[in-house]
Amino acid sequence: MSGMESDREILYLDNAATSFPKPHCVWEAMEEYFFRIGGNPGRSGHRLSYKASEILFDAREALACLFNVKAPERIVFTKNATEAINLALFGLLNPGDWVVTTAMEHNAVMRPLRYLERTMGIRVGVVPADSRGILDMEAMARALKGDVALLVVNHASNVSGGLVDLVEVGAMAGEAGVPLMVDVAQTAGCYPIDVEAMNISLLAFTGHKGLLGPQGTGGLYVAPTLEPRPLILGGTGSLSEREEQPAIWPDLHESGTPNVVGLAGLRAGVDFIMEKGVEAIRAHEGRLFERFWHGAHEIPGLVLYGPERWEDRVAVVSINLDGRDPAMVGYKLDKDFDIMVRVGLHCAPSAHKALGSFPHGTVRVAFGLFNTEEDVNRVLVALDAIARR
Repeated sequence: MSGMESDREILYLDNAATSFPKPHCVWEAMEEYFFRIGGNPGRSGHRLSYKASEILFDAREALACLFNVKAPERIVFTKNATEAINLALFGLLNPGDWVVTTAMEHNAVMRPLRYLERTMGIRVGVVPADSRGILDMEAMARALKGDVALLVVNHASNVSGGLVDLVEVGAMAGEAGVPLMVDVAQTAGCYPIDVEAMNISLLAFTGHKGLLGPQGTGGLYVAPTLEPRPLILGGTGSLSEREEQPAIWPDLHESGTPNVVGLAGLRAGVDFIMEKGVEAIRAHEGRLFERFWHGAHEIPGLVLYGPERWEDRVAVVSINLDGRDPAMVGYKLDKDFDIMVRVGLHCAPSAHKALGSFPHGTVRVAFGLFNTEEDVNRVLVALDAIARR
């Protein structure tokens, strides 16, 4: 292209990092807040402040409906899933606690756990996974027989795309009397999640991926049986006569002015998903995955990672081309074909070690709601061309 911009339309296949594009209703809701509301929720007595408070209330109610949360006030807004995970880990764990997690976790889980291991003496047990990223459930059952304070599980790997059966894991945790925390960054909005049926005590989610909201939004659901210490203290707009942090939910964990414009967009994204139907979204992404998975087998030297069956995964697919640096493959897809993917270790080195793709990583293709079968064909043609050069 000799430095000239291509006239081809950009193909975005990096939905595991952040979903794009967003539905029109998302940015319309954000514009509505910016141009017609603009108030600070809970900090004033005028109508615009009340309208801003309604945005937070409606967003919480919509998420509660999506996740089957009985007490919406137990959903705490954060700026992303990482902050939600930190709130849970730093708020619940004590020196010497035993935590069980898995080899397929993102660094959003691994880094705070390793920090607490080093500074507070918590003990971390890691359930292994095989070369497809499938967890050893017998090892998990054995690990839960000890005095475990918390089980932390990634619902779907952002590397292999592999799903964990949360009904099975939730039952195991319940039988062992261990609270279950689930990172649903890759599944919220595109896979049915029911905190009651799955026995989930803590649910960490981000708003900017499958929930189709803007970046800077997310949250943590906390079951009524748990009371984590707040991560941040300060003004909440409630009980302002006191210098002690209010103990009421969600105020206890929501100090400071919230991202109201972002949560307006998140509420619209969740409403869009509910109208579309989570099962319909999953079925659409499944069709894209299966078309890609079968087509990829025709490309010489292409290596696929993760489970083969759609029932066992989401539409996040890691690949490599024999003898090719994944970074170079991603560069060629961008430069020569206008296709946006992610390459490298995806902030999950432990998962890559399990898959055998460490330290170079993989090329990750992540389909979303707004991708089409034509998009799948286009990336397959591009990968085939790179493989044959």
